[in-house]
Amino acid sequence: MVLLDNSNFILRLEKIANAAKKDSSFTLTFKRYDGHDKPVPRAGRPPLPKPATYMCLIRAQSKSQKISTVVRQEDVPTMMGMYSQFMKSKMDGLKRVKKVKSKAKATKG
Repeated sequence: MVLLDNSNFILRLEKIANAAKKDSSFTLTFKRYDGHDKPVPRAGRPPLPKPATYMCLIRAQSKSQKISTVVRQEDVPTMMGMYSQFMKSKMDGLKRVKKVKSKAKATKG
């Protein structure tokens, strides 16, 4: 998995979205991140210190490509602005799902 800065993450995410538009899909995951890369210590050992501020870990995956970025608390408004701009520009191929009424509901009302 490649850890990128926020602006490069959005650029690579656009490339992944363009590649996935034809025949595949991609997933995004948002997760609270405390900055620890080590696992939780065993019983009897001192616990990992609590962070002063939490960060947000964003992961994207498509087929075999995996990218990620860590967003700090002060960078959240700018990152969410870039992310919303990405969503508005790239998510235009969504199709509206047609609702099918069942016969039971049609006869009631």
